Amino acid sequence: MNPFDYVNEILQGKKQLIIDDASEKAYVPFLTNRSLSYHLDCIMYANEMNRRHIIDSKLQNDFLLNTVRSKKRPFAKWAKTVQNDDLECIQKLYGLSKIKARDAIRLLSDEQIQKLKEQTDTGGLRK
Repeated sequence: MNPFDYVNEILQGKKQLIIDDASEKAYVPFLTNRSLSYHLDCIMYANEMNRRHIIDSKLQNDFLLNTVRSKKRPFAKWAKTVQNDDLECIQKLYGLSKIKARDAIRLLSDEQIQKLKEQTDTGGLRK
């Protein structure tokens, strides 16, 4: 069973999907809470379940099924990190972590970053 099936049932329907041990093991509270946190009216419920992470999966699912109002909601895309070529270039050239490379990129000018890119350019096809 797909972990997001539980989220869809919480948001739109009121059908209990956890009926045995196998379906309870397929329920992933982290993914459910994270998915619910992208809807404004469900943030507080997801936070409550994060605070009480020790509770059994079935109890968490029951709480969410009975508290979240079922209505049609727009699809909420998950936030993804943006790939930064300048950051990767500085990481590769100086052997820095992402956090330290973010600090270092603030100190460099656009011309300096362009020179660093030319040094690390390996050639090949570009997208």
